[in-house]
Amino acid sequence: MEQMYAMGVTIHSLGIIALVLALIWNLIALKRTQFSQKYKRLRSIVILPLNSMLIAAAIFTGTLMMATKHLDFTLENIVMIVIAVILVVKEVRRSKALKHVDDDKPLDFMLYKQFASKIIYFELLIIIAISIWMWFVA
Repeated sequence: MEQMYAMGVTIHSLGIIALVLALIWNLIALKRTQFSQKYKRLRSIVILPLNSMLIAAAIFTGTLMMATKHLDFTLENIVMIVIAVILVVKEVRRSKALKHVDDDKPLDFMLYKQFASKIIYFELLIIIAISIWMWFVA
């Protein structure tokens, strides 16, 4: 049982690292793209499915690890659940904001880029903070 839990922690950690790398890639793609149509296409085909899959993988592996510990709700687990909900809500807000960007108005896309950058930086900050807490403190 302990071996299974250790493997679950490793898989969960790798999923979180992949999520951080995907968010960094999102940020680079957002900063480099000048046209909203190109970014909307990239986001709908690659970025959104990748982010959704990685967030879902983190939630799924975390749920499995909680199940192996008999659903023991510790402070760390509660914080991770709250962070998972925050990540999902922030991604939905970022997607909804992109729908309202008019392709003919470059200013709209510039404002969206600022808004989305703040969300991505916030997501990176909370993921890295909880990861440092889990890997080094707890």
